[in-house]
Amino acid sequence: MKIVDIKVYTIKGFRGDWILIKVFTDKGIVGLGEAFPTWHNQGKGLKELILWMKEILIGENPTDIDRLWTKMYQRQIYRGASMSGFLTTAISGIEIALWDITGKAYNLPIYKLLGGKHRDKIRVYSDYHGGKSSRPEEFAKRATEVVEKGFTAIKLDIDLEEWRDTQNYNIPLRQSELRHLTSLVGAVRNAIGPDIDLAVDCHSSFNMPDAIKIARSLEPFNLLWLEEPIPAKNVDSMAQIRANTNTTICIGENLYTRYEFRDIFEKNAADIIMPDVQKTGGILESKRIADLASLYYIPMAPHCVTSPIGTMASVHLCASIANFLILEWHMIDIGWWQDIVITKEPIVRNGYIKVPENPGLGIELNEKVISKLLR
Repeated sequence: MKIVDIKVYTIKGFRGDWILIKVFTDKGIVGLGEAFPTWHNQGKGLKELILWMKEILIGENPTDIDRLWTKMYQRQIYRGASMSGFLTTAISGIEIALWDITGKAYNLPIYKLLGGKHRDKIRVYSDYHGGKSSRPEEFAKRATEVVEKGFTAIKLDIDLEEWRDTQNYNIPLRQSELRHLTSLVGAVRNAIGPDIDLAVDCHSSFNMPDAIKIARSLEPFNLLWLEEPIPAKNVDSMAQIRANTNTTICIGENLYTRYEFRDIFEKNAADIIMPDVQKTGGILESKRIADLASLYYIPMAPHCVTSPIGTMASVHLCASIANFLILEWHMIDIGWWQDIVITKEPIVRNGYIKVPENPGLGIELNEKVISKLLR
């Protein structure tokens, strides 16, 4: 079996464009993949980079996944490419499609090819962002609505939009603002009770001293985690935050490949990691990162903001790793999210996704719906 073509489809998705990929073979098997989403009108560069990979992949056997990943990755080193960003995102999307082809060729779900599954269903948390306003009662009301849909874990954002109007990064906090953030989280915790897991996202928005203050102020609320209070690139600073709080620290959605995660483990900079399958290198690379994390007894909670294609790739990964914690799901307000694929039942049900048993990813695109969303 040989690869004969690669096509990329940009569709209107959640807060930007979803980048879907089809890899075609001479045996008629077509693999589906998805790269990390881009902001509106920024998908052109990523699309061209994916198609650039065709010169590397045409004529190759798509089931040689690891060899082809290495070939794509290493070939770009001397072309001036950073081994992160769009390059790794492009490789990730293609790699997922190769797994889909391989599963279909051998009539096996992807998790079987990864060594089998540890669980039959994947627990997900709903990232509901916050309330209609930044008032504590609005945050609490929205959280209650989400929990009533069957989720046992939720996540909210505390990098408030009104602050970003004047400060897009490194938001300095006054004491009144710190108290306000604490009140938001406290209101949500009081509304949902002690048994619902609650995570809080900072989107890398704060400086280190303020991040420590935030983490300490939220200790009474027994968070599932505090996510990326500062950018994860300075591992020593992140380790210092972790060492100065009892709040669980989670990082990793903006890191690429096992090479960038290595320092996180060696310097004890995180309690939980959250690599994104569509960004960090694909399914196999994410599994490698999970295996490294397991050496340090660190659980993995993958980041995921994609269509059902990328989500199902993450589901197969989560089924196959022992140290899985929970998977992100952003689409509670996107009523048509599931419509782009052909399924017989809801993908997300009562806060869980059932691991599919069909070959490959286990789902196929609904071409009629896709055609209406193409950009």
